[in-house]
Amino acid sequence: MRERLVAVLKLFIFWVGVMQLARLVFLIYNFTLTAQLDFSEMLLAMLYGMRMDLSMAGYWLTFNGLLILISFFTQHIFISKLFRYGTFVFLFVTVTLVTIDAELYRHWGFRMNTTPLFYMGSAATGNISIGLTLFLLLILILLFVATAFWYHRWIHQHVDDLKVAPKKFLIIWLLLFASNFLLIRGSFSVAPMNTGFVYFHKTKMYANHAAINVVWNFFKSLSRTSHIEYPENFYAKEKTNRLFDSLYRYSAASHQIFTKEKPNIILIIVESYTAQVIEALGGEQGITPRLNEWMKEGISFSNFYASGDRTDKGLVAILSAYPAQPQSSIIKYPQKTQHLPFLNRHMQKLGYHTSFTYGGDADFANFRSYLTASGFDAITDVDDFPDSLDASKWGVHDGFMLDKAWQEVEASQSPFFKVILTQSSHEPFDVPAKPFLPPTDEKNLFLNSCHYTDSCLGAFLDKLKSSKQWENTVVLLTADHGHRLPGNLPLQHLERFRIPFLITGGAISKKNIGNQTDIANTLLTQLQAGSKDFIFSKNLLADSVTSFSASYFNDGFLWVSDTQFAVYDNVIRKFIEVRGNQKQIEAALAHQQKLYSDYNKR
Repeated sequence: MRERLVAVLKLFIFWVGVMQLARLVFLIYNFTLTAQLDFSEMLLAMLYGMRMDLSMAGYWLTFNGLLILISFFTQHIFISKLFRYGTFVFLFVTVTLVTIDAELYRHWGFRMNTTPLFYMGSAATGNISIGLTLFLLLILILLFVATAFWYHRWIHQHVDDLKVAPKKFLIIWLLLFASNFLLIRGSFSVAPMNTGFVYFHKTKMYANHAAINVVWNFFKSLSRTSHIEYPENFYAKEKTNRLFDSLYRYSAASHQIFTKEKPNIILIIVESYTAQVIEALGGEQGITPRLNEWMKEGISFSNFYASGDRTDKGLVAILSAYPAQPQSSIIKYPQKTQHLPFLNRHMQKLGYHTSFTYGGDADFANFRSYLTASGFDAITDVDDFPDSLDASKWGVHDGFMLDKAWQEVEASQSPFFKVILTQSSHEPFDVPAKPFLPPTDEKNLFLNSCHYTDSCLGAFLDKLKSSKQWENTVVLLTADHGHRLPGNLPLQHLERFRIPFLITGGAISKKNIGNQTDIANTLLTQLQAGSKDFIFSKNLLADSVTSFSASYFNDGFLWVSDTQFAVYDNVIRKFIEVRGNQKQIEAALAHQQKLYSDYNKR
């Protein structure tokens, strides 16, 4: 019995040690973010995180505990081998998740869950270079070899030496085995283990994220991928509707900027085009000279924000005026998206021929399912280009894609509604152009790709302006989402969500705070066809409009208005930052509850 107790005690210490090592690897790998923490904050992340480490250790110990239980009745060599190789499998799973998570966090700003599984296949691995793959593989191998060696030298001999034990000790072992479930549950209270248990910092979300055990987090999210039901427990339904309606007061009066009754509409959605790269919006100098020129000619919104942080969320926000959701993406569920309102279908009712042009794979992230449900008359993707042009990891570069889009515009009959989605400014930023900046680091690579896309957009708009189509065409330009670069901004930073929104051809300037979801009714109202189908969309050119934006990330949302900025965390169910006027705090929560309620019933 003593040998069994020593074996399980050492195994318990081993697994907790592995989890702490994993957290240390995460902190070192993300050193630019870790540098923003002081030593005490790093130590607290390790200490608070241990509570979740204990829970995860309990899960892995369950397997070993069952084998030790069997060893009371037999000393078969099979038990020893299964103990060893089973532990090695768990180790491999652990270090694999730890290694992938360390890199993904740099891009997505949240600990790994099942979201990457949604992007598997197609061009989903387009941002992984050979060099990075080898580097991550080296980390994985080193972690696995080191921890496997530790297990072999410190624990395995105790398992080999196990002998059939007297049955009188069996009840003691059963009690010990049952107590393991307390480790897994993490508390004696009614609330079982959850990520909120390890949150300790009121303002630095990275410190809280560092405390999360990524293995626990991944398997917890895996257990709920089949169905996500969002809570609707902020306010009573009547109060929620009253607060929500105050945000979207309908106004028939609007500044009319379209000079034609049914002009051609070209909606350009630019990959990762954060306002930080656009000098006209206060961003980096010289990166987007062509877009800077166009912003002087058109109507540019300086306080415009993405609804979410991924392209699939941005598409739905723009083309269905439907906000992004934390922990999910409605585009994953065709049974829900088919019930959304679609800007495209409203344009068709107005007599427009509609099309969607993209240089990437339309099957990626369920795009094609959503676009088909939208009812586009024509969809162009990578398969419609010569194979020789499929030269990037995400498909056809923007210059070649926009050349084809121009050919489609020339061949189109008025009125037409064309949506164009670019892709060259996505990782790994391998654009076919001479570098504008020395390609010495990730920031410059990103800026170079944005500079390339800017030149392609400029050439496309030049052709359009010099054509006979120009006098009867309106161009709307925005981004699918923002980006952490330049600056490596955390996910909860407002500037990470600020993006451009430009309408060419007008001469007035509006400064209302807007969101991607507002594009639908802003456009439709200009066509005298504003629709209440888009309940999350306001007309930014209305004479009277509530100026605000809500941007959703993995576990919360950002709220910005004329007088207020706030960040809400869904894990701890609190505002972690509030600046300015407190009046819209309740309205901010009502907006999320309305989104949850609407999502759940679709």
